[in-house]
Amino acid sequence: MEFEPMSVNPVYRDLLEQLQQTARRIPETQRRMMSQLGVAWSPDRMVKVVVGPRGQLVDLVIDPRVFRQPNAAALTAMILQASRDAVAQVTERVQEIMAEQMPPELAEIRAEQPREDLGFDDHFADLMRSDAERYAEREEKS
Repeated sequence: MEFEPMSVNPVYRDLLEQLQQTARRIPETQRRMMSQLGVAWSPDRMVKVVVGPRGQLVDLVIDPRVFRQPNAAALTAMILQASRDAVAQVTERVQEIMAEQMPPELAEIRAEQPREDLGFDDHFADLMRSDAERYAEREEKS
């Protein structure tokens, strides 16, 4: 539903137009977000992890040479670290796409103000934290 700009108080006209433009871009924004992948390698390039836009594992490549000297703990650590790196990569890209859709004034306000001064927690940033980060915190507490 679009409002006729002439029927709106001039003070709110620009804001309304920005919101309408943002609403029209939602399908394209969703398409861009859902096309993102995160790809990360272990430091020795023996493990490659690919995650989708929601951080879900979509591919895992383990170089067969890793099995010449089997070390389950080291392999686990490589996979987990590469997974965290891939999720961080895709999360950053998705956040950038979302930030592009926000009015510039909102980005400026958020950049200038510390989170606690805004009077609310940054729920979006909390939502975008990886499952691995949450799991590690839980393990530390127990």
